[in-house]
Amino acid sequence: MASLVGSRSAVAAEATMAFDVSDAAAFGLPAGAGAGVAGSVAQPQQSALVNTDDSSRLVVTYFMAEKLQDVVPQANNIKAIIAEFLGTFALAYVVLNVATSKETAGNSYYGLAIGFTVLAMAYAFGSISGGAFNPAVAVGISIMQLASWGDIWIYLVGCFAGGLVAGLMFRVLNPADK
Repeated sequence: MASLVGSRSAVAAEATMAFDVSDAAAFGLPAGAGAGVAGSVAQPQQSALVNTDDSSRLVVTYFMAEKLQDVVPQANNIKAIIAEFLGTFALAYVVLNVATSKETAGNSYYGLAIGFTVLAMAYAFGSISGGAFNPAVAVGISIMQLASWGDIWIYLVGCFAGGLVAGLMFRVLNPADK
């Protein structure tokens, strides 16, 4: 974690070194907002409109995505499996209820229900497991090297178990849908 913090500080330092007084007007900041920033890397001054901590986090996440898997290893596999299980269960159960159930035939809200479920699960479990919730997504993020191939079993076990339990629960609770 120390190298991530060090990298973030380095990115923030580079960003503040490159920010000149003349740049303030280009970003719509008050005149003089960049004054003193270029020479003060240890204690960068911040405008009320610019948060260098958030912007440096965004830069590190965007440009160093392939490095993050080395910096932040899978801390707890059990938590990740449970997160993938719960996220996949919720997603599969919602899809089964809104898109395949006879009771909801002809609805037009299934896209929103599915989308909001993915959003909620991503916010709830994304920081724990990465939030694949689908074996195809797990393979995709492994191919793109956003996740390690050594951790793909976590996604596969969690996704298949969550989907299986969601299917079984749907069948038990909706016996008319066969």
